[in-house]
Amino acid sequence: MNPAMTRAEREEASAFGHAEAPPTATVGYGPHPDQVVDLFLPESRALPGSRALADSRAGGGVPPAGAAARVIADAAPPAPGAAPPVPLVVLFHGGAWRAPYDRRHLSPLAAYLAGHGLAVASVEYRRGPRADGPAASAAGPGQPRAGRWPETFDDIAAALDALPALVRGLAAGPSVGGAPDPAADEPSGPATGRVRWADVDADRPVLVGHSAGGHAVLWAAARHRLPVGSRWRLPAPPALRGVVGLAAIADFGTARALGVCSHAVDQLLAPHHPPATPGPGPAEHAALLAHRLACTDPSALVPSGVPTTLVQGGADIDVPPAVAEAFVAAAARAGQRVRLVRVEGVGHFPPIDPATTTARTVLAEITRLT
Repeated sequence: MNPAMTRAEREEASAFGHAEAPPTATVGYGPHPDQVVDLFLPESRALPGSRALADSRAGGGVPPAGAAARVIADAAPPAPGAAPPVPLVVLFHGGAWRAPYDRRHLSPLAAYLAGHGLAVASVEYRRGPRADGPAASAAGPGQPRAGRWPETFDDIAAALDALPALVRGLAAGPSVGGAPDPAADEPSGPATGRVRWADVDADRPVLVGHSAGGHAVLWAAARHRLPVGSRWRLPAPPALRGVVGLAAIADFGTARALGVCSHAVDQLLAPHHPPATPGPGPAEHAALLAHRLACTDPSALVPSGVPTTLVQGGADIDVPPAVAEAFVAAAARAGQRVRLVRVEGVGHFPPIDPATTTARTVLAEITRLT
């Protein structure tokens, strides 16, 4: 690696330098090419007493939390001789909602988590148009626009709503899910540790997202808090074990004030119209922006009632710690305690880089919720 590179450049190069990890299966949740989920099935369970599970539950070098953690009780133990369900982690990638960044750069992290006994679903979703399209011109020459309204949010909601049935379809066989269960004809249970699709608990996942994906999981956990009439609103809190945001764009007010990711939040929420068509006037634009912020800013949707953890690099210059701190403060004012794990001396990308100690911190925080 070039010694002249900055720390942030070295971290980014390391995170993006891993070979892409192939998923066990890929399934679609809609007709668009970006409406797909890569699923990673662990080869074996992280059995009670195993070193990987014990290390992650013990904290494995996790720094002290910056805010009190909200703790959920362990589930009742399985019946004697029965294998416990395999927890499902649903991953949302970052990339400032821009088209060049897709789920593939998160596949090494997905494989790392699967290697520690977790089933993983890595979600793709529609992002902004590419820089060579007319709709991208508002973002500046050569700069892809961030996000699509409302398609980006449509996809986050649709993927999570469809995921339990998609996993059950894989368990049912090729005629339903489109991919065979890799261990369907082999023994499964505590004695073998072998995992099948049918062993995966897809009804109560842990949501994990990085950067813009961190926003996605915080927003998804609070859909029951959306204004009445919202197309994405749920009638009750979603069934989740918890949420872990990694360098999450968690507070839109702070992110906008800091111009995070080249003003990606403003691009995501701004109204778009054909170049030859006049846009809304100042008053209409302000009203529309206020409405969209109320529907999308995680800090406006607390308390979610879902156990929530943020893992934040103390030296992150892409999504600075102030963004996470603003969300924690907003949640506290609303009566929700959020666990903030600040890792000093690291930036934006170590939380998704399986070669780093920060990835072990991430694994530990996910495991706390399972």
